[in-house]
Amino acid sequence: MPQDSTYILMGFQGDTVYRTVQEPVRTDTALLLQRVHVMTGKQQYRADWVGNWLFGIFMGVLLIRLFFPRFPQRLRLFFYSLKAKGVYDDKQIDYHAILQQYLPYYRNLPPAEQERFVRRTVVFMTTKQFEYVEIAPEERMPLLISATAVQLTFGLEHYLMEHFEKIYVMHHDYHYGFNSVPFQGHVTHDGIYLSWSNFLKGYDNYQDGDNVGLHEMAHALAYVNFNVEDGRDDDFHDRFVRFSRTGRAVFEDMQSDHTGGFLGRYAATRYEEFWAVCVENFFERPTSFKIQLPELYAAMCVLLNQDILTGNVLLSPVENV
Repeated sequence: MPQDSTYILMGFQGDTVYRTVQEPVRTDTALLLQRVHVMTGKQQYRADWVGNWLFGIFMGVLLIRLFFPRFPQRLRLFFYSLKAKGVYDDKQIDYHAILQQYLPYYRNLPPAEQERFVRRTVVFMTTKQFEYVEIAPEERMPLLISATAVQLTFGLEHYLMEHFEKIYVMHHDYHYGFNSVPFQGHVTHDGIYLSWSNFLKGYDNYQDGDNVGLHEMAHALAYVNFNVEDGRDDDFHDRFVRFSRTGRAVFEDMQSDHTGGFLGRYAATRYEEFWAVCVENFFERPTSFKIQLPELYAAMCVLLNQDILTGNVLLSPVENV
């Protein structure tokens, strides 16, 4: 390098540009290309690492769903149980008193089963969002509505009806869609709808086989087991198919009987209504049900894993709370 050369240092992304009096400006192209190559390699490595990590997570989730199809439900139930534990610990005495007052089914349970019933009711209640339409909310409302669902599903392992996130509570009879006849309750894809005044009437007279809460929860239970996947209980689904071998025969006989027999004319309108009316009478008039339709009553007992005419209620133990 000549003795009279003048050097000026200029920054260029970490490389040095040399300027002399005799020489034009130049860059170390080879060094620059080498650095760009190194940086590109690092970026590619990071991209490959992130891609492999995401692919591993995807495959892990896929394998869990494939070999352990109930894992998501069990995981959700675990978190629901954690949330419900605090509510149960704080309110169990109050809830016990309310359930004792309103639910004959609960009053007849053995003490150990009452505790399990309250726990299930609290878990069910914490998984739902209750919407109140033209009615002021009360503490007993979500509790009793949840307890009605638990009464029906007390003998099942999967009892949360997870597809239904919302339950709508109306004040009185209401109109829905283009129907001219007012509704007391109904079930659609987006939720369970109940008239509170009619709900209470169902428990004020618990021996007439007319209970809108049990009726609509029966529809909701059938919906989650035959129309969607969230909340499905495989054992109940399979047992319902076997139940229908007896139920369909009774239903067809009822259609030729203009009085409807023990279950009434409304039960003969559609098989879905036949099922819901069976649930109402199973819980409210079990003795008459067993005398009038013994085979159908026995099929209901197997289906729901319950016989309330026995001391323990449950025919076989259920693992989940």
